[in-house]
Amino acid sequence: MSDLSYLSTVELAGLIEGKRLSPVELTRAVLDRAERLQPSLNCFITLCGEAALDAARAAEQEIMAGRYLGPLHGIPYAVKDLVDTAGVRTTYGTVAYKDHVPTQDAVAVARLRQAGAILVGKTTTPEFGSQCITRSPLFGDTRNAWSAAHSSGGSSGGAAVAVAAGIGSIGIATDGGGSTRIPAAVNGVVGLKQSLGVVPHSQAQDAFGNQTYVTPISRNVMDTVLMLDAMAGGDACDPWSRARGTAPVRDEETVTSFHGRRIRFCLAPRGKLVEPSVRQAFMAALKTMAAAGAQVEPFEAGEEFDVEPIWRTVNHTVWRSRFGKLVQERPSDFSATFIRQIESAQHFTAADYQEAMFSRTRLFRHVENLLADADMLVTPTLLRPALPLEQDLYSPIEIDGQRVEGIRSNWFPWTMPFNMTGNPAISLPNGFDDAGLPIGIQFIGSLGQDKELLKLALAFEALTPQHYRQPIA
Repeated sequence: MSDLSYLSTVELAGLIEGKRLSPVELTRAVLDRAERLQPSLNCFITLCGEAALDAARAAEQEIMAGRYLGPLHGIPYAVKDLVDTAGVRTTYGTVAYKDHVPTQDAVAVARLRQAGAILVGKTTTPEFGSQCITRSPLFGDTRNAWSAAHSSGGSSGGAAVAVAAGIGSIGIATDGGGSTRIPAAVNGVVGLKQSLGVVPHSQAQDAFGNQTYVTPISRNVMDTVLMLDAMAGGDACDPWSRARGTAPVRDEETVTSFHGRRIRFCLAPRGKLVEPSVRQAFMAALKTMAAAGAQVEPFEAGEEFDVEPIWRTVNHTVWRSRFGKLVQERPSDFSATFIRQIESAQHFTAADYQEAMFSRTRLFRHVENLLADADMLVTPTLLRPALPLEQDLYSPIEIDGQRVEGIRSNWFPWTMPFNMTGNPAISLPNGFDDAGLPIGIQFIGSLGQDKELLKLALAFEALTPQHYRQPIA
C-alpha cells in the first residue's frame, strides 16, 4: 500500500470496507499527487483540498461505525468543470464564468455524493466543452498523460488525464460528440457514453432533443460499471431517464465470453485515411475476439455515416442559442476558435436544423438495423493516436503521412454518430503505437443494452491485459 495511485476502485473499496485503508489516507494521497503533477499535466482547474479531507474524515467515521454505504464510499473522484457542483467553483472552461459557484449539484454528482464518494476537484475542459482539444484562455493546454508534446484530446481531457495519471481512480466526464471517448482513447483509459437517458442530464436545456451525456471515466471497465450503477436511474429533470435505467453489471457475475457472439466491424467510413498503427491494433483485436469464439464480419459505412455536417448543424445551433449573446457582449473573454464556432451557426435555418433531426432518426434506424442480428459493432475510437499539443481545431491534421482538412470528420468520425443515435458506445485501451501513444477501440451496442455491452467490454479487457499500462509520472 506504499503507492495507492494505480489501485482500482474495486481494490480500494475492498481495503476501505475491510478497514485496512482510511478514506483520509487515500484522499490525502490523491490530493498530494494532484498537486505534484498539476504543473506538468495541467488537468485541474480547482482542487477542493480541505473540503475533500473533511468529507473523507466523515466517511471514515461512518465506516468505522458500521455504516458502510457500498463500493464508492470513501473513494475520491474528480468532476469535469462543465458539470455543476454545489459550493465548488464551476467555470465551464471559460473566463466569463471564472468565479461561478453553483448552488446545486448535477444529478450525477449528487448520486456519487449519496454513494459516499469524495469530490477532490474539477478537471479542465475547453470553453463550454466546445473542442476535441482541452485548451482554454482560462488555463491554457492540458497535456497528454503519456507525452507532454501531445494533446490530451477533449473535451474531457482533464478528466481522462487525471485518471490515466493515477490522480484518483474515477471521474465524471461529459460527451457531446466523443468528448469522453476521444480523451479516453488518447490517454489509454476507459470512456463510456451510455445510452441516452441512462444517466439523467440535469443541465441539458433541450431535454427532448439532447445529444450530450454526463458520463463515467475510469481505468478499467468494472470501475466504470460501479460508477454507472450509482449514477443511473430516472429523475424528473430528464424525460428520457424516466423510461430508461440500466441493470447493474455486478462484479460477481460471470463475465460474458465471445463464444457464439456475432460482431460487425468497420475500420473506417468510406474514403477516410487510417494511421497504420491504428489499423494494425484494430485487426489484432478482431483476431483476439475471433480466437475467443466470436463470429466477426465486416459492415460497410458509406454516406449514412457522414454525420459531421448533421452533428454540426445541431450542435452549433444549440451553442449559438446558448452563448451567442454572451459572445457579442464579452468577446474578449473567448478564444477566436470558440467565437468562430458560434458565428458559423448563423447561416443555419430552422429548416436546416429540422432536416438534421430527420437525418438523426434515419441514422438511428440504420444503426439498429446493423445491430438487429449482431451483438455489437466494433470500430477504432479514433483514426490516429493523439494530436500534437499545438494542434488547432481549424488546422489540418496528419494521418498516414497525409495532411487532411476537417479534424472532426477525419480524426473521430466514429464517435459523433452514437451521440446522435443514443446507442451506448465504449472506448477501451487497444495497445500503443511505436512512439508509446495509446490507441483505442470502440464497442457499440443496441439502444438500452448497456449491460450486455459492458459485459463484452469486460470480456475483451480480460483477454488484453497488456493494453493496461501506467504512464511514467
